[in-house]
Amino acid sequence: MRMLVVGAGSVGGYFGARLAGAGRDVTFLVRSGRAAQLAGGLTIVSGEQTQVIPVKVITAGEAAGEFGVIFLAVKAYQLDDAIVDFAAHVGRTTMILPVLNGMKHVDTLRSRFGPQHVIGGAAKIATSLDERGRIFDEATVHDVAYGEWSGEKSERIMALDEFMRDAGFEARLSANIEREMWEKWALLASVGAITCLMDGNIGEVARTPGGLELVKALLEEVAAVIAAVWRPLSEPFKAQTYAQLTDTTSRQTSSMYRDMKSGHRLEEDQIIGDLVTRATAKGLAVPLLSAVRVRLKIYEQRLS
Repeated sequence: MRMLVVGAGSVGGYFGARLAGAGRDVTFLVRSGRAAQLAGGLTIVSGEQTQVIPVKVITAGEAAGEFGVIFLAVKAYQLDDAIVDFAAHVGRTTMILPVLNGMKHVDTLRSRFGPQHVIGGAAKIATSLDERGRIFDEATVHDVAYGEWSGEKSERIMALDEFMRDAGFEARLSANIEREMWEKWALLASVGAITCLMDGNIGEVARTPGGLELVKALLEEVAAVIAAVWRPLSEPFKAQTYAQLTDTTSRQTSSMYRDMKSGHRLEEDQIIGDLVTRATAKGLAVPLLSAVRVRLKIYEQRLS
């Protein structure tokens, strides 16, 4: 199997480099500036350990043929441009494995390439990229889940599972990848909404009078939207999420909050905006999520 990693940032770069280091056939599709950074290899810094992994790189328009799997790890707002870049490398049997946030990208990919090409995927990791293109690994969890939407152990998904395993991170073939993706979205949206609206970490909000009530109300809005457009989230997941987001000692923030504090572009449309859009289509009132969306839109207007 040959894999094309689209997006050599902190997520795609980390997992792709680990696979390449384990001897898998991996090629990165990148812009010219990133290609120059990777000429001497991809650098991963984990604590006091620095590792430079040689990687194969192509840029858009280069001939490299079709790939068995496209590992798609760009920011959600980069999806349209990425599709233009990697479309020529999608063949009749290519699997597209996206690990983007939210669920909007699934509809986009299915519409462009057909549902048979798109499998489910979710990644859990905390990494960052510095100005030199080095990946800093700050995670205790390095997890990628993937699977057929039906949960079937098809021949192609078993081949992918074999390709992904034993490469220095947790690779999981999921029997219910769609559930994992919706749950990840629910958690990301909740943490992002709380931290961005309140301009503080989870513990700060939980310790503030009225904070617990706000968290409960936001979680209820997120859960109501997902129940209306997909199916109800499980009670154990909701209980676990509520406990995580009401921990008075937690210093947790969201990547969207950190991007906002750093003056970067946000995935607001995919993480918060799409929930509001789906709620509106179902006639659901989501005043807190709508307020978060307005807050983030104001921020984006100031960037432009």
